Amino acid sequence: MTRILLIGVLLVVAIGLYLRLGNDRTVGAVADKAAREEEIAVKTVAAKVQPMPVVAEAVGTVEPEHRVEVRPQMNGALEEVMFREGEHVRKGQLLFRIDDRAARATLDQAQAAVARDEAQLLEARAQRERLKPLAEREYITRQEYEQAVASMEALAATVKADRAQVEMARVQLDYGEIRAPITGRTGGIAVKEGNLVNTAGATPLVVIMAIDPVQVAFSIPQRYLEEVRRHAGSGDMRVAIYREQGRVSVAEGKVVFIDNTVNPQTGTVLLKARVPNRDQALWPGEFILARLILKIEPDAVVVPASAVRPGQKGPYVYIVDDAKARLRPVQVLRQVEDLAVIGEGLKGGELVITELPFNLTPGKAVKPTGEPRS
Repeated sequence: MTRILLIGVLLVVAIGLYLRLGNDRTVGAVADKAAREEEIAVKTVAAKVQPMPVVAEAVGTVEPEHRVEVRPQMNGALEEVMFREGEHVRKGQLLFRIDDRAARATLDQAQAAVARDEAQLLEARAQRERLKPLAEREYITRQEYEQAVASMEALAATVKADRAQVEMARVQLDYGEIRAPITGRTGGIAVKEGNLVNTAGATPLVVIMAIDPVQVAFSIPQRYLEEVRRHAGSGDMRVAIYREQGRVSVAEGKVVFIDNTVNPQTGTVLLKARVPNRDQALWPGEFILARLILKIEPDAVVVPASAVRPGQKGPYVYIVDDAKARLRPVQVLRQVEDLAVIGEGLKGGELVITELPFNLTPGKAVKPTGEPRS
């Protein structure tokens, strides 16, 4: 009886151990499976060390290289317009013709006065030559001869004044034809054919703008002024021009002007760049994004700008360390296109998570997918 009881106890113990061991294996398998399910796949890229430009960006405006308001220099009816609105014109091209009949009459009158006074001058010279030998022989008084000489000299001065009047009349006549003072593109025509124009009009007939090259005016923070002045004499400070709605450079130019004062209200200084515009991609008055390249930083740490997130204590990134996500505060010096230049927080080579899953938290197990460490 005792032996049977002992055998029963051993069987119970064996069954219990078997069930306990099987249960432990099941629990371990479930735990391993849960751990695997909690591991998150994340897209990563290695923080790189590479040369990057030090740039200053600012919104600027396009200005014409030259701008001329064409105004009449004589009064009269506008007889003819010799160009179309918005047309590209060349220097010296005829633009307007004004009724010049009054100016022609004035010129004819001045030329007639010259002919009259020149005839009188010839007679006065002949009279002086006739009286000269008579005065030498004292057949006439010295006073009579001197009067003849004075009359001749007065007529010579009158002829000179008449010729000046002729030149003035010719200048006035030339004002009847208005020509383009510069090469450029015309704007709208303010006065149409048949209307009277006068020199006292407040509105110009047309405005011509030279748009190749153009100037781009923009302001940069005063902290960049020393760097700009250091490179100003070299002539190699480049300015890249971008459309505000895109990141593709449409033109490039050089800095040609630095204002002589810093704006005390904004703490900025005005710069101007001359930009070639042969294809007329830039238009006067247009707003653009100017990117001034000051220098090249040879060993800059960069990551995709999308990897940097704002936080209450400043920007941060997530990196992968020992198969876990770690939050790393960083200092962003600047952004160049789609790259963020990091001043502090990264040294290069770290695996940075570029797209953050909604359930990612510090210490979470992750599985990186993307570029390996460089």
